[in-house]
Amino acid sequence: MSSCYVYFDESGDLGFDFSKSRTTKHFVVAMLFCRDPKRIDKLVNKTFAGFTKTETKSLGGVLHTYKLRPAVRKRLLRQLQNEDVSVLVIMLNKEHVHIGLQDAKHALYNYVVNILLDRLIRKKLFNGEDDIKIVASRRETSKFLNENFVDYLRHQAARNHSVDISVSIKTPKEEKGLQIADLLAWSFFYKYERGDASYVDIISEKVVEENWLFGR
Repeated sequence: MSSCYVYFDESGDLGFDFSKSRTTKHFVVAMLFCRDPKRIDKLVNKTFAGFTKTETKSLGGVLHTYKLRPAVRKRLLRQLQNEDVSVLVIMLNKEHVHIGLQDAKHALYNYVVNILLDRLIRKKLFNGEDDIKIVASRRETSKFLNENFVDYLRHQAARNHSVDISVSIKTPKEEKGLQIADLLAWSFFYKYERGDASYVDIISEKVVEENWLFGR
């Protein structure tokens, strides 16, 4: 049995008070699918190898995309373009989200991730013999909410597709693939929030899903 890994992260926020200047118009979830996580780890390590000690210290051992120089972001995306990976993205224009979901942010997040997972499974990037490992970036401190999220995804995959998956919640320092997922989510968010597709264009050949939920 072979293993495949799916890392995902989000960019933007799930606030809906648009009178606040820091509330984003869009929310993006990106998934990185790969079969060899060690190659992804090497990309992160190689990037750090090019930093000065001061730069490494300022990042705290993690590639936080918003802290990286544009040249570093683009170089890392070009390197990822040469890897055997697939990228899936789902976007929300938050103005189109139903008021009932606006008031249930945890349920909305679970729903969005499940839709993207559903699209991943339908793409048939893996077969029935694969061991599917989903790794999510930790976004909640509540043990209950994290357990609810894990149980929800596993149940939905089993019920809708008869697929057994493992789901774990890690920090980007624990799983370097999450640092790449962060870069991908940020890149697509930048495309739609800022109207700048220069980052996304670099990785376009690896994108197998890029669609809106609830309309653009």
